[in-house]
Amino acid sequence: MTASRSRTLLGVFAIAAVTPLVAAAQQSDTTQKPPAVPPAPAPKQAPVPKTPNLDFSGVIFGNYQYRTDSAVKAQNGTTNPNKFDIERVYLTFQMPAGDNASIRATTDIFQQTSATTNGFYRGWVVRLKYGYLQYNFLRSTDGNAATAFGRIGMLHTVVIDHQETFWPRYLSHTAVERFGFFSSSDLGAAAQLNLPNKLGQLYATITNGPGYTAPETDRFKDFALRASFTPLGSQDGFLKTLTISPWAYKGYTASKFATGGTGQVGPVTDGLARDRYGIFAGLKDRRLTAGAELAQRKEGYETGANTNLSPRAVNDSTGRLVDAFVIARPIEWLNAADKSSVGVLIRYDHFTPNTSTDNSLNGSAYQGTTPSYNLLIAGVFWEPTARTAIALDYQRQSPTGFPNPGTGIITPTPTQSTVFLHWTASF
Repeated sequence: MTASRSRTLLGVFAIAAVTPLVAAAQQSDTTQKPPAVPPAPAPKQAPVPKTPNLDFSGVIFGNYQYRTDSAVKAQNGTTNPNKFDIERVYLTFQMPAGDNASIRATTDIFQQTSATTNGFYRGWVVRLKYGYLQYNFLRSTDGNAATAFGRIGMLHTVVIDHQETFWPRYLSHTAVERFGFFSSSDLGAAAQLNLPNKLGQLYATITNGPGYTAPETDRFKDFALRASFTPLGSQDGFLKTLTISPWAYKGYTASKFATGGTGQVGPVTDGLARDRYGIFAGLKDRRLTAGAELAQRKEGYETGANTNLSPRAVNDSTGRLVDAFVIARPIEWLNAADKSSVGVLIRYDHFTPNTSTDNSLNGSAYQGTTPSYNLLIAGVFWEPTARTAIALDYQRQSPTGFPNPGTGIITPTPTQSTVFLHWTASF
């Protein structure tokens, strides 16, 4: 065999041996998947800020009124004044302020009627009625344990808001507020303890004194306490809402000689008594809501000019208030399951500004008499929805027992009688 033929055969054998290997390698390359590429990480999104839960609510008090008393007719050419009116609009904002804390702000929208500002603005204005921080010291998990909270800011005074859970505010102020015992709101601090097993509550305040409609006028603070007992609160039945609420209010006002003056013996730093106390009893049921109250107030007053020739003397005058009301749904008396939206109401207040007949002690010249004011409210109401009410009512406030006006004699507020169509809506 020649050398060239040998080389040829060797080349053939080499090609035959290499060809399967190349084919296998090619097949392997075509069937093997490339390594997986990990997906790109998703971009991080900014955390969504948590918005506190805002609780927004409100109530509107409106009316149409038609005056019928002779005094106002005489001032208007024997005609009967009448008007549509929006008495109040309360807007309330509440929200959490961290664990166990919350805030409340209630605006009071009303029409400006002050004689000192009417020349400047006669329209609607907004002021703050409530604005406070509340911290809950004790919480209950089962509803039967005691709870407690504290408040600071412009807050409820000792008893008026409590009475408004029985008497409908859209018809009139409560008797204590109407006859000027104190305001329904004031700046200060308060604490409330809710007793276990629904036995009642204790509520205490320390406030400036002038109320939410005026700034602080002196250095004195007023203290108040109310204890509301519901002895049958944990029971079922008609009397479970029976509430007995004794309350007391201890305050002071500054002397009119607090800064002294020319010819005076010196400034007077002592405060004059501004004390109130009373007891309220109420029952709140759809079929019958009722309340009764006895309250007194003591006012310190000064005589003399605080000079050597006319020394300053301090006396007290005492006023007394008796009031009661009934709100009934007669249809529900026959069948409690038959919910009625119609009812009747009546209220009577008797207020004696000064119970003393001694002119030297009563602080106002009533000539040995104890005159008084009587208020009568009577009407019917209809509640078209659970959050609205309309009432047709008659209100009459009249003086009794005042002496004939004369020098130094207080002239009473004349009789006022009005027919109202009241309405209210809450949301």
